[in-house]
Amino acid sequence: MRYSALKTGLIVSLSVAGACVAGSAYAEKWDMPMAYSATNFHSETGAQFAECVTSGTSGDIEIVTHPSGSLFKGADIKRAIQTGQTQIGERLMSGHQNENAVFGFDSVPFLASSFDDSARLFDAARPTMEKLLDEQNLVMLYAVPWPPQGLYFNKEVNSVEDMKGLKFRSYNNATARLAELTGMLPVTIEAAEISQAFATGVAESMVSSGATGYDRKVWESLSHFYEVDAWLPYNYVMVNKDVWEGTSDASKGVIQACAQLAQYAGNWRAKEYTGFTMAGLAAGGMTVGPAGDALVAELKAIGDTMTKEWIEAAGDDGKAIMDAFNASK
Repeated sequence: MRYSALKTGLIVSLSVAGACVAGSAYAEKWDMPMAYSATNFHSETGAQFAECVTSGTSGDIEIVTHPSGSLFKGADIKRAIQTGQTQIGERLMSGHQNENAVFGFDSVPFLASSFDDSARLFDAARPTMEKLLDEQNLVMLYAVPWPPQGLYFNKEVNSVEDMKGLKFRSYNNATARLAELTGMLPVTIEAAEISQAFATGVAESMVSSGATGYDRKVWESLSHFYEVDAWLPYNYVMVNKDVWEGTSDASKGVIQACAQLAQYAGNWRAKEYTGFTMAGLAAGGMTVGPAGDALVAELKAIGDTMTKEWIEAAGDDGKAIMDAFNASK
């Protein structure tokens, strides 16, 4: 089904639902913090989701987005939702891997390096993720992958040996471990701080999608992007469980329909944006292309090590996710 067809169908259903919701006594404002810039495709998808809910509930629930970490920094968003400081928000799923290894299912190098494999891995992990989030007073509404992750450098790199000593932007446990195994030096940097970090030399390399690099104009500081399709991490939108349980069934129906549309639209955007951003990085002056065979072989060996480590750290939950993922092939 094309995006336009799904959108048309959902608009009809939302119009009916909105008519049922309209007229309630109290209007609510939900603040939705987001870590990435307003022009990032995740933020644009979130903004349209917010508009969909506001319109679909006839304003009974108004969702206001706050991109670029302007309300809460990325690392603080999940805790703010859990504790009721805000009602809803978006965060990088693997950013919580230090709490529980299960959160890092989407950041195991080369486990799922295509959109199709990533979708199957997410489906395999979703029941476990929803149970874990429920225990943390959270409800997941939708999740959208980033384009495949590649490697950015300020020089030509042909082997792991060439990476040693470089200051590497880390944003979760997986990236910190990748830095350790390649001899790079991990530096924790939030998405909103990327441009400044590279411009000032705080960081010299990172693993990220073409989307992040394009949005932050990293060609102003970096010279090479290597397509290695390491993994496709997910951003997800979550709502405080107490807030969710206090929401009327009619409004829940609207929110779930809007979430369905947002997940479809976000996936579609991620796929379309991949080629566009590769071209944009090249137009900015970067050397863009696949990594050499020798480097890929070394990275996949590191990926094997990290896969084993993740399964061990995630325990029975990790084994169940892997079994379900392998069974879907």
